[in-house]
Amino acid sequence: MKTANLAIVFTDIKGFTERTSRQTLEENQRLLRVHGALLSPLVKAFDGRIIKSIGDALLLTFESPTQAVLCGIAVQDRLWHHNRTVAESEQLHVRFAINVGEVRLDNNDIFGEPVNIAARVQGLAEAGEVYFTEAVYLAMNKAELPSREVGAFELKGIPGKIRVFQVPRAPYRVEAPSAGAIAEAPGTESMPPYGNLGLSRVPESVLQDGPVDVALLGQRAAELGQRAAAGAVVLGRQASRAGRSFFARMRDAMPPGGLTAVARRLGEHRRALMMVGALAIVLGVGVVAFGGTPATRAIDAVESAPKAEREPLAKEARRLIGEEKDTGRRHFLQGRLDEALEDPRRALGDYARAVKAGSSDAEKRVIQLLSHPKCEVRASAAETVRSLKLESAVGALEDLAEDGGEDEGSGGIFGMGRCDSKQSALNALKSFKD
Repeated sequence: MKTANLAIVFTDIKGFTERTSRQTLEENQRLLRVHGALLSPLVKAFDGRIIKSIGDALLLTFESPTQAVLCGIAVQDRLWHHNRTVAESEQLHVRFAINVGEVRLDNNDIFGEPVNIAARVQGLAEAGEVYFTEAVYLAMNKAELPSREVGAFELKGIPGKIRVFQVPRAPYRVEAPSAGAIAEAPGTESMPPYGNLGLSRVPESVLQDGPVDVALLGQRAAELGQRAAAGAVVLGRQASRAGRSFFARMRDAMPPGGLTAVARRLGEHRRALMMVGALAIVLGVGVVAFGGTPATRAIDAVESAPKAEREPLAKEARRLIGEEKDTGRRHFLQGRLDEALEDPRRALGDYARAVKAGSSDAEKRVIQLLSHPKCEVRASAAETVRSLKLESAVGALEDLAEDGGEDEGSGGIFGMGRCDSKQSALNALKSFKD
């Protein structure tokens, strides 16, 4: 197996998990697209590489520790400029943590203790800060970057204490970015937190807002059109079925000649009825367009329905999920549906297939299920993590191995076959060391 000595970076968005409970799936995805559009060019500009994204988190590598730190402060200043131009609900506040060490390279992924340390340091970092370990401090060019020690910390699963440093806030050496690259918002402070020390090294074309915003607007418009079109089709089907059912009931209930009289009255008021119908369609399509995709809405309907009424709704949800072209997305949605049907263990099988197909949403959900209230689900999630070799789940596995859950040891007869999610987590952690 190949190894390399690299600077490893973990980033994540402050409060993203809490946001997901308040926003639609489309709003969350839009936020992640903006996040990627702002960060990805900077990573490339400093010769970094995005290994993978795990929900709102990014795992990056750099060959140069100095470039990794410069990228971190460039990211924070870039987000500072961005946040002054958008509403508070759309602002992005990111943690940036760096470690350096020898890692194993396997199938475009990286493994090893240096990765785990970087993930732990990220947990220490505050939003808007750039934290890095002593290993980075010793290896970077100190003439280019100011630094300040934060302290020595015991990190879970890591022997000994790790000294952690950060880049202090400006002023220390203030440089302006390329002229005209970033618009200033009137009436606000003009000093970014790191004085554009990193941004000043980035080509002006990377910092231009225009191309990024236009691309995002175009993508949003295309998605809106697709959702509206899909909504119109669904609405049309529902209206057709409702219309046939309504007139069938009228026909059965009325005496001969009754429908003629009704038709005459409808004709007299056709203009008003057409206006009402058009308004209903517009409002209906609007709800469809902005209330999530047809598949996610169908899954939500299953989840909120009484158990006795779920199967017909689940059948429709399966049909809509089957229309999803992306394999990873399709398996992820099937997992969501299985959870709505209260079958989380089956959902884990779907999530595993989704992860293999490249779904970061599914990877994040598997990790979240390690803290499920039911022991058997936690144990199954740990086994899924083990089989997928998700080293991004190491921290959650260590928490489970230490704390377990309130129902630990449930099930079984006379002590045999009792659930032990703590042991399942230990087995998964052991597999990473084998």
